Amino acid sequence: MESRAFQPETPSPAVAEAVMQALRRISRAIELHSHSLASRYGLTVPQLAVLKELGTADGRSIGELTRAVHLSQATVTGILDRLQRRGLIQRRRGEADKRKVHVWLTEAGREALRRSPPLLHENFLEAFGRLQDWEQTQILSALQRVVAMMEAETIEAAPILTPGPMDVTPEETRSYLGETSAAPAPAGSEPDEATP
Repeated sequence: MESRAFQPETPSPAVAEAVMQALRRISRAIELHSHSLASRYGLTVPQLAVLKELGTADGRSIGELTRAVHLSQATVTGILDRLQRRGLIQRRRGEADKRKVHVWLTEAGREALRRSPPLLHENFLEAFGRLQDWEQTQILSALQRVVAMMEAETIEAAPILTPGPMDVTPEETRSYLGETSAAPAPAGSEPDEATP
């Protein structure tokens, strides 16, 4: 009896197209939310995430903030620099341990927090929490399969929905893209949150 090699099935064009549209809609929703936040409130998603963390417990150390928002200390320091320049936070050295720096919201920071909308991932988590356990597991399983299909398992990602990199070095980006040399940054360009 002749054995046949496994032949993968060709996906239905309509189903494949619907999957790609769904992925693109998710990507666009994240982009549009981020642009809306920046244009209406003058904040990036990572900046607002840090402000929200301070709103739950003011006076945190930078290390505590770093763990709370799942970003590197260098990234959080860059975010804090920008927020401090805008007068939204202030940093003070600890009284007991002068090496520790604690971060506090200013009145302007509290006001920015009061008028800011929920972050996209907060809305998502609320809706996700209303699903049955089996539905949550099914979504997780399907998305993990998509991540594997896109060969993205090794990409580090914070649980915050934002279109831009928050904690990626240029070397990591080039490595992922298979590039060996960096393209020079445009003259006068300002680094983003990933490169404070």
